[in-house]
Amino acid sequence: MSSIAVGSQRAWIACLSALALAGCDSGGGGGSSSSGGVVALPEAVPPAKTSSATPADAARLAKQATFGPDFATVERIGSIGVDAWITEQFGLSSSNYRDLMQVVRKDHCAGSSDYATCEFRTKLRGPVAARFYANAVGQPDQLRQRVALALGQMMTVSNNEMLMTASLAGYNQLLLDHSFGNFRDLLHAVTMNGYMGRYLDMAESKVTAPSENYARELLQLFSMGAEQLEMDGTVRRDATGAPLENYSMDDIKGVSRALTGWLYAPMDGAGKFDWAASDHTKSMIIGDTNWYDRGEKRFLGTSVAGGASSQQSVASVVDAAFRNASTPPFVSRHLIRHLVTANPSPAYVRRVAEKFVNNGNGERGDMKAVLRAVLTDPEARNPSGSSAAGKLKEPILLMTSLARVVGVQTDGGAMMERDEALGQPVFNAPSVFGFYPSENGLPGRPGYRSPVSGLVSVSTSITWHNLVHDWTILGDPEKRPEYRVQARIPGAFGTTPAWINWETFGSDIDSMIARIDLLMLANSMTAAQRAALKAAAMAITDADERRQARRRAQAMLYVVGTSPAFLVDR
Repeated sequence: MSSIAVGSQRAWIACLSALALAGCDSGGGGGSSSSGGVVALPEAVPPAKTSSATPADAARLAKQATFGPDFATVERIGSIGVDAWITEQFGLSSSNYRDLMQVVRKDHCAGSSDYATCEFRTKLRGPVAARFYANAVGQPDQLRQRVALALGQMMTVSNNEMLMTASLAGYNQLLLDHSFGNFRDLLHAVTMNGYMGRYLDMAESKVTAPSENYARELLQLFSMGAEQLEMDGTVRRDATGAPLENYSMDDIKGVSRALTGWLYAPMDGAGKFDWAASDHTKSMIIGDTNWYDRGEKRFLGTSVAGGASSQQSVASVVDAAFRNASTPPFVSRHLIRHLVTANPSPAYVRRVAEKFVNNGNGERGDMKAVLRAVLTDPEARNPSGSSAAGKLKEPILLMTSLARVVGVQTDGGAMMERDEALGQPVFNAPSVFGFYPSENGLPGRPGYRSPVSGLVSVSTSITWHNLVHDWTILGDPEKRPEYRVQARIPGAFGTTPAWINWETFGSDIDSMIARIDLLMLANSMTAAQRAALKAAAMAITDADERRQARRRAQAMLYVVGTSPAFLVDR
C-alpha cells in the first residue's frame, strides 16, 4: 500500500514555494537575481557555429521551436547542433489534415442516423483540434507546426462563426504548406482561400458595395500593421510625437475595390451558385462577371489600371502589402514574440527583419531565412543578459509541453476536451484578433509586453493547476475519462501516458530530478529547489518499487508543472 503522508504534502508546498520564487526572476541557471527594468542585449556578435549544443541550450531551443522538449529531441539537438537541427526540421512535413478535408453539402447531416456524430465530424472544430494536438505531441515536424500555429495567430480564422470542419482543416493545411516558403506566396494563398473569404467577407464582395473587412485586416494584422515601423520594430513618429499611419481609409477603400468579384469554388459536380455545395478548402473563383470593379484603383502608392483582370488586382494588392517597408519588422516581431520572447530588443527585430528583406541571395520574404535568424540570434540562444527574456506559455503549449514531458501517445481528444476551460480552444478564437491582444502589457511592469497574460485570470490559473494535478497525480489511464477512445474522432485511439519511462528510474530520485530539470526548466533548477523537490519525493513510499517511482515522478511533475519556473519559457 502506498503512503502519502501529511508531511509529504507539506514538502510539496515548500517545494512549490521554492520553485515559485525562482520563476519570478530572470530564469538563468543557478538562481539569478530579480529582474529590474528592461535591459536590452548589446549588439552581440552572432554565436559561434558548433557541431553540438549544451543540454540547457538544446532544451531551450526545444521550448522555442517545438511543442515542448522531450528527451529524444533534446538529445538530437545536442548531438548535431542548433543550426543543423533547424535545417533538418526544414525538411520534415509529416503532419497534415488532408484526410479531414472531405467537403460535404451544407445539409449533409439531415438524414444521418447519428446526427450528433455527423455534426461533430462535419461542422465542429473537434476533429481538426484533436488532429492538431496529436500532431503537436507526436509528429516529428515540430518547427513547421510551431510556425503554422504562429501564422494562424496572425492570419486568424475561427470556427466559432463558420461551422465547417473540412474548411478549417484545409486552412490549417495551407499554413503548414507555406510555413517554410515565401511570405508573399503565403499572403496570396490566404487572400484567395475560400474559408478566409467567408470569414472576412471577401467572397461575394461586389462593385456596388465592396466589403472592407478583409482589406482592413490584410493591412492591419496580416502584413504591415496600422502604424509605420522602423526596421527595428519601433514606431515612426511625426514632429509632434504622434505615430505615423501606414494606410488611410482611402487605401482601405481602394484595396476593397481591387478585391471584388470572387466567389467560393463549388464542390465537384455542383453549380457555381449552389450555395449548399461550396468548397471552402479551395481557392476562390471568379463569380458573376458584374461583381468585379473594373475601374482604376489606387492604394498604398500603387495604381491598378482600369480594365485590369481580377487576378491582376489581387496580385497588386498582395505585392503592395508584401513590399511595404513595415512588413519585414511587423512579421519578424510577431514570429519572435510567438517563438522566443515577448520583449525582443529593437536590435533583435532589426536583425531578423533584414533577413526578411534579403535572405543573402536577394530574395525577400524567405521564411526559412527569417526563422533561422529568429532562432539563432544571440538573444534567443543566450537570453541571460536581459531581464526581458522569455515569454509566458500559452495554454496550448502548457498542455503539449506537459504531455511531451510525461511521454504520451494521443489522438488529441484529451486536450481537445480540456482547452476551452483554459481560455484557448484552438481554432475557436473569439475574433480575427485571436485569443489575446498582441500588445498586451505585463501587469505591474510598465514598458513590458506579455500578450499571453491577457488569458490569465484566477479561473484559468486554478484550471491549469487542476489539469496538471489530473495529468500527473491522477494521471494513471484508468483515472482519466478524457483519455478514453472517442469514436466520434476519426482514427481515435485515446491517450496513454508512458509512465513506464519514469518507473525505470526506480529509486534513483536524483536522475529523475535531472530529467525533469532538463526538460521542464532547461537545467535552471537551483540546489535549494533540487533539495526541496527530492524531499517531496522521498516522503512518498510504496512497497512496489515501480509504483513508488511512478508516484514520485507524478508528484514532482505536478510541483514543477504548476510553478512559474515552468510557466515562463526563457
